[in-house]
Amino acid sequence: MTILLEVAVDDAPGLAEAVAGGADRVELCAALALGGLTPTLGLMRQAAGCGMPCYPIIRPRSGDFRFAAAEVEVMRADIRAARDCGLTGVVLGASRPDGRLDEAVLRLLVAEAAGMDLTLHRAIDLCPDKRAGVEQAIALGFRRILSSGGARSAAEGVETLATMMEQAGDRAVIMPGAGVSVESLAALRRLPLREIHASCSTPLPTDPLALSFGFQSGAEKRTDRGRVAALRAALAH
Repeated sequence: MTILLEVAVDDAPGLAEAVAGGADRVELCAALALGGLTPTLGLMRQAAGCGMPCYPIIRPRSGDFRFAAAEVEVMRADIRAARDCGLTGVVLGASRPDGRLDEAVLRLLVAEAAGMDLTLHRAIDLCPDKRAGVEQAIALGFRRILSSGGARSAAEGVETLATMMEQAGDRAVIMPGAGVSVESLAALRRLPLREIHASCSTPLPTDPLALSFGFQSGAEKRTDRGRVAALRAALAH
C-alpha cells in the first residue's frame, strides 16, 4: 500500500519545493518554528492553484491550544477564508486547561468546516488519556489525527502511536509527525502506516543585518525538494 506523504510548509518557496519534490498533500502554515500558525490569505490563494491538496492549519497564535471566545471567532473566519480560496480541508485543534480536547470549541470549528476534510493537530499529544482523545476526535468527525504519540518525536512515541492506530482502526488515520525524516523512518516501520507528516526542511542562511534588528531568529528553515523526494522514495520501499 502506498503511504501518503504530507509535507508542512510555511512560505511560497517552501510550497513550490514540496510540489517539486513529490509530496502528496501539504499542511499549509505560517511560522513553523512555533509549531505552525494560520497561513496568510495570499498563501492560501496561491496554494489553491498548486495542483495538490493543501490543508491550512487554523491556529491564530503561538502558545497553548486554549482559545478565548474572540479567538474562536477569528478561527471560524479563517476557516471560511480557506473555503473561499477553494481549499478542501483544514487542520484544527483546541484544548481544555487539563489537556483534554475542548469539545465545545471543536464542535463550533467543525460545524464551520462542514463538508471539508478534517485533521486534528497535535493537541491530541497533550491529552492525558490518548484513548479518550482518539474517541472524541472520531466522534467529532475528524478523519485524521496528527500525533507524535505524546512524545517529542514520532520515533520516541512509536509505542503509543501503535496503540492509537490499533484503537482507531479504519475509523480514522493516525498520522505520525514530529521529527520524521529518512533517518528516523526505520523506527516507524513497525507501524501500519497509511499517512506520514514531515517538514523535510533545511536551514536557511542567516542575514546578519536582519538578525541584528530582530527580523530573523537565526533558526529559520525551509522545505527542500531533495529531502521531500528522498522521503517519498524511502516510503516506497
